[in-house]
Amino acid sequence: MPVTYPIVGMVGGGQLARMTHQAGIPLGIRFRLLAASADESAAQAVADTVLGDEKALGDLRTFAQPCAVVTFDHEHVPTEHLRALEADGIAVRPGPDALVHAQDKGVMRERLAEIGIPCPRNRIVADPADVAAFADEVGGWPVVLKTVRGGYDGKGVWVVGDTEAAAAPFRAGVPVLAEEKVDFARELAANVVRSPHGQAVAYPVVESIQEDGVCREVIAPAPDLSEERAVEAQRIALRIAGELDVTGHLAVELFETRDGRILVNELAMRPHNSGHWTIDGAVTSQFENHLRAVLDLPLGDPRARAKWTVMVNVLGGDYPDMYPAYLHVMARDPGVKVHMYGKEVKPGRKVGHVTVCGDDLDDVRARANHAADYLRGSITE
Repeated sequence: MPVTYPIVGMVGGGQLARMTHQAGIPLGIRFRLLAASADESAAQAVADTVLGDEKALGDLRTFAQPCAVVTFDHEHVPTEHLRALEADGIAVRPGPDALVHAQDKGVMRERLAEIGIPCPRNRIVADPADVAAFADEVGGWPVVLKTVRGGYDGKGVWVVGDTEAAAAPFRAGVPVLAEEKVDFARELAANVVRSPHGQAVAYPVVESIQEDGVCREVIAPAPDLSEERAVEAQRIALRIAGELDVTGHLAVELFETRDGRILVNELAMRPHNSGHWTIDGAVTSQFENHLRAVLDLPLGDPRARAKWTVMVNVLGGDYPDMYPAYLHVMARDPGVKVHMYGKEVKPGRKVGHVTVCGDDLDDVRARANHAADYLRGSITE
């Protein structure tokens, strides 16, 4: 009997590709990876790994040729290369017209304004003097400056309090977006998945807790979020997915302001850190649903399995070998689920995550944070 299971190609060798590959194994989906080096997180686990540069069209074409569909671990593939793949007859999901809204913050803000999605006040600025003028427009300093392309995990983002500080982002010679600094109560994330034929599902809205611009902890569902606000956040995410014709997983990072508004902060058109909890805490993980979507299969149930699920990122610390800590973590709490990415430990780097589910939020948070802190080496008992 001929093998009919499709090959899904994923560009990028990080932990998102690693976990997407893992989700496809029970489904029999074949997985092909384009990675920069053999020691990248996903390349360690995926047998069919092609080493190459996604910015080199020849490498991208060679990788994509046997794939039923190509999708992404990150947003850094040049738009013109994606159009070339489509011209070659290869399905690219999300497509270049959608993905550009996750690649270019200026394009994203302009499009969201056109469709009436609430966002912080913003505009492209030309120089530090223009930043000062923008600060006057939005009620004064500080303001947030972002490079329109390439930023992530706090990189490419500056909170500036005067014209002198505003000079730093312009030194790279790339366009800069200025945004008002929102007085938010907390950060939320709405994760949705959409198929080419228009089916879509929405996961419970989560609270995301940041540390130095990096996600530290995710609580699902977001505590004390009214049903009205949760539905509003899901509707915003589903509308964005439909209007931008997104295929696959879409993460919409949100601010909940102190006066009760919901504002869109960032978009990611791929599996996302705010959805890692779904591996252990949802009926169908974000990774499996992303695969289902890009293959245009019926989507899986996004509902939570437990009252509360807490995911805490394991950030690199002073201990490069975390394996000896497993004995304590697993013996102390058999309910902790540990996910490590095979990455070299560097201070502050995401090298894994832990997940705990349960009925008591305080207990679940304490257990998850203890496990992550012990693995990192910031506590010893």
